[in-house]
Amino acid sequence: MTRPRRGPTVRRARHRGRTTALLAALIAAALLAGCTVTGSDGDDERGRGDGRRDDRGSAPPTGSVLAVKIDNVSAARPQTGLDAADVVYAEQVEGGLSRLMAVYATKFPETVGPVRSARESDLELLRQFDEPTLAFSGAQGKLLPLIGNAPLHAKTPEDADDAYFRGDEKPAPHNLYLRPGKLIGSPPGADALTTGFRYGAAPAGGTPEDSRTVRYPAARFTFTWSDDSRRWQVSMDGTPTITTDDSRVAPATVVVQYVTIRASRFHDYLGNNTPYTETVGSGRAEVLRDGRVYDGNWKRPTPTDGTAFTTTDGTPMNFAEGQVWVVYAKA
Repeated sequence: MTRPRRGPTVRRARHRGRTTALLAALIAAALLAGCTVTGSDGDDERGRGDGRRDDRGSAPPTGSVLAVKIDNVSAARPQTGLDAADVVYAEQVEGGLSRLMAVYATKFPETVGPVRSARESDLELLRQFDEPTLAFSGAQGKLLPLIGNAPLHAKTPEDADDAYFRGDEKPAPHNLYLRPGKLIGSPPGADALTTGFRYGAAPAGGTPEDSRTVRYPAARFTFTWSDDSRRWQVSMDGTPTITTDDSRVAPATVVVQYVTIRASRFHDYLGNNTPYTETVGSGRAEVLRDGRVYDGNWKRPTPTDGTAFTTTDGTPMNFAEGQVWVVYAKA
């Protein structure tokens, strides 16, 4: 499998002798990436806001799902290991751009990335799992204490430097990669996916669907049905999504989940507000499977619950076996 070549151990970049023009270019690149800038490459690489390492032990438990924050601007593509995830969540971030969270339970790819920073919404989303491991590059300084106190295993390069490396095929900050096997010895298995998803035969009804596009202010996702592969082929911003080993990313089920996206308490270094995606509550959803779209509803009563999906008449909604993409769209 072709993957980014191994780079040096991640460390805080120290660029001496750079010109003012180059520094300005780096700041502009960070802005385009939609990140919160607190570290030298746009992400704060501290693992905990209180300066301590993860207090649940140096190694996450084997039964823990692995959630990885994945960069999704054009400079970060093609991504690595995205096709191996059990679930991929797409969320809106600063500037109307998007970021992904890939969740791994049944198998670990050799490499995942590029890895980027966490957002406040991730903490609510991840409460449905039992002490998940969150791999991320860093976070806005004021958010780090919340991450440190959340019921999860936060792992940045500072906490597990042997599990991360910098590739040399993309510019920083879009070149940080994770070796999941060095962070968690083996995948926990499907039972760790406490998402509330059901799998089985398709419900009755539905409407034939060839393609569906979900738009953010500065990003878009298109899912095109392939009769040959029986999967929804992903394109992002008009370009087919293909991983670094030339695998087309194509989930079996796509969920367009309509949620409240509001302003959070955090801002980036230019004062742009960080969106907060509310994943607890209820609302409308569209489920794409088997070349059809099914109108339905979603419900997640508390943060520790998974999300239940039903048809409009209240019948539990089954997903097709295989990878699931959940795209959060503004209600």
